[in-house]
Amino acid sequence: MTATQPRPAALAQDREAETLAPERGALPSTARARSRQVVAALVGIGAVALLARAWRLDNLGFNSDEAVYAGQAASLAGNPGYVDMFPAFRAHPLLFQTVLSPFYRVGDVDVVGRVVVAVFGVATVFAVYLLGTRLYGRRVGLLAALLLAVMPYHVVVTRQVLLDGPMVLFATLTLYCMVRFVESQRTAWFVAAGGMLGVSMLTKESCVVLAGAVYAFIALTRKVRRPVRLSILAIAVTAAVVVAHPISLALAGHTSTGRSYLVWQLFRRPNHGMSFYLDTVPVAIGLLVVALALGGLWWLRRERSWRETLLLCWILAPVLFFHLWPVKGFQYLLPVVTPLAILAARGLLGLPLPRRLSAPRVAARSRLVAVAIVVLSLVAPSWSAVTSHNTTTFLAGSGGVPGGREAGRWLAANTPPGSVVLTLGPSMANIIQYYGHRRSYGLSVSPNPLHRNPTYVPLANPDWVLRHNELQYVVWDAFSAARSSFFAERLMTLVRRYHGRVVHTEYVDGAGADGNPTRIPVIVIYEVRP
Repeated sequence: MTATQPRPAALAQDREAETLAPERGALPSTARARSRQVVAALVGIGAVALLARAWRLDNLGFNSDEAVYAGQAASLAGNPGYVDMFPAFRAHPLLFQTVLSPFYRVGDVDVVGRVVVAVFGVATVFAVYLLGTRLYGRRVGLLAALLLAVMPYHVVVTRQVLLDGPMVLFATLTLYCMVRFVESQRTAWFVAAGGMLGVSMLTKESCVVLAGAVYAFIALTRKVRRPVRLSILAIAVTAAVVVAHPISLALAGHTSTGRSYLVWQLFRRPNHGMSFYLDTVPVAIGLLVVALALGGLWWLRRERSWRETLLLCWILAPVLFFHLWPVKGFQYLLPVVTPLAILAARGLLGLPLPRRLSAPRVAARSRLVAVAIVVLSLVAPSWSAVTSHNTTTFLAGSGGVPGGREAGRWLAANTPPGSVVLTLGPSMANIIQYYGHRRSYGLSVSPNPLHRNPTYVPLANPDWVLRHNELQYVVWDAFSAARSSFFAERLMTLVRRYHGRVVHTEYVDGAGADGNPTRIPVIVIYEVRP
């Protein structure tokens, strides 16, 4: 173990000295200079984080989930263009949608919602600095914040109007409160952790799995006191916050909506294989980050404490739950990025070096080079995800949908009010309804209530509806067709049967079978008639 590696005990003493210094009088000049350097570094990291989340933010229109959450916000605000299309009470709690609603009161709005989520993402970067500093010192805090600022997984999700970005901020603050509780053993911090966990759950109910992380940590750590009254008080605070959602459902007369959604979630068919997260999430987080987090646990194992136990519980609880849960989404594991970033920063700064590099200056330069390599390994895929958008495939939660906004706006401008649209699936129907303000139905929506989102209305007999001219337009899209060839063929059968005529097409740039550049259709709008 080299002298340059961080030691938690020494870092804790440094934090205490930094905290007490202002109370004793003016800070020494070296301390002032160090504080200015930290502030400058944080400003730079914040600027990088904001740039990564705001660059070309309006390049693509909403995906299905974004359309739903933004539509809910508009409905809560009473925007007449969305009230009839997007019921306020759907699947999830409404905390984030309520925060968004003031921006959606009038007109057709989309990008402002992404700006709000990007701000939540940047705030999470600063929260990780506070958490990392509290656990392992300023160097770890700054490096963890930098890793999160450019991490592809966090960047991609916090560029979308999804619940997961804001939820991770509140979950990180919950983790911070837990750290303060363990350090001080003060009741107020544990109660604050319970309240912040309730806020996290009120943002997205799946955050309840982090309650299991808290329970596992307390059970595994002798350092934490476990008075029954304190636990009951914290649980009561969490429940007092979360109960706002069922109360709002009851007052609005939508209690059955919550029950129906729960039944649907319990009986949904798997949408991905068991290896989905292993195939997608480590790459999105950064393989070097994952390797450093795991490696640091090994080469700093002699310094292990309750800190690593807490961070590992925070990672393993959602990983195990969502790995076993049949329904999997790209963004569901986002809460693990904050503890992973801190563990990776700790592992990188404590990286054992060969003896010939052990001299202080050489070691410092070597670690700087290692930091640069890890950061660049994250910047490249983040930049690619931000700038590339020509694709005929789409993974839910990974970004906007090429051509969806343009197709919806074409329908709004070129079809009669009151026109009804049949899409291949409910995802494109949500996008068409948001941008096109035309009632849309998904062909693939199951008539069995156990196999569909309770919000979606199935068409038991689309052939009959088309024959009686109750549907005037049909929309085919490559993204849904790639997921379900059966319904894609059925949709095209209806198009041919009812004299479908192409009236609009959206393209992306791609390569043809011969490898030459070409334009590939991703959304085709047909006008049909009996």
